[in-house]
Amino acid sequence: MKLLLTGATGKVGSRLLGRLLAQGHQVTALVRDTARARDMLGTEVSIAAGDLLDAASLARALAGMEAVIHCAAFFRGATSQQAHATNQDGTRHLAEAARKAGARRFVFASTGLVYGPSPGRLVNEDDACAPVDAYPLSKLAAERALLAMPELDVRVLRFPFVYGDGDRHIEEIAAFARGFAPDLRMSIAHHQDIAQSVIRLLEAAAPGHRLYNVVDDHAPTFSELMAAVGQPAPDGTQAERGAAFGALMDGSRLRQDLGFAPVYPRLQDAVRAGAL
Repeated sequence: MKLLLTGATGKVGSRLLGRLLAQGHQVTALVRDTARARDMLGTEVSIAAGDLLDAASLARALAGMEAVIHCAAFFRGATSQQAHATNQDGTRHLAEAARKAGARRFVFASTGLVYGPSPGRLVNEDDACAPVDAYPLSKLAAERALLAMPELDVRVLRFPFVYGDGDRHIEEIAAFARGFAPDLRMSIAHHQDIAQSVIRLLEAAAPGHRLYNVVDDHAPTFSELMAAVGQPAPDGTQAERGAAFGALMDGSRLRQDLGFAPVYPRLQDAVRAGAL
């Protein structure tokens, strides 16, 4: 397909990009800084200048596109206003532009954080969501706006904590999670399995207007997660702070509908394979 990919210079998008190209898709990356993106992405991918808050730029970028994969988001450091402007309003602008351009599919990267604080409880796509922070609140609002667009084939993936492929995500959260309960479990997925889920959803004939959790088979404890990168276990002094990250996502729908099976079912599988 001819695809427009947002977030191509980010953690998920940059790793997804190579796998989309390997599948034979023609990918155009929507970016704000074309010079920086060209240095990062090389020459195999086309680049379109655009901004989620600039509707005219989106219309130009979407000309001739068959599908959109929307990974761009404002996450860390965003105020509530910034998060909603980019993640909610920006997503709506992109979807409306995609519909007008005739794109037949829209894959949206959301987050398992939309479920809100529910440590240790298995949550599925039909469960009520009660996020408390600006980022998941804006993502949930974007999901609802997209799923209310019957004329666009929308598919939503809720990602857990994503790791692997040289991404230092685990090391980056070590200080933030220092006070979490050491036995708190968190759903995770390797970048290779994130890409697999996106490609399966992109290429499947049906169903549209559907939500999917993406998750590996085993949720490690924070002690196990930190140990995988040589970091000490959390000390439990701020256990309540970690509650928002403790929802255990049920990934059975993606397996049943689309035959998803994780390449790295457990964190230790990725460790043994040298895939961190």
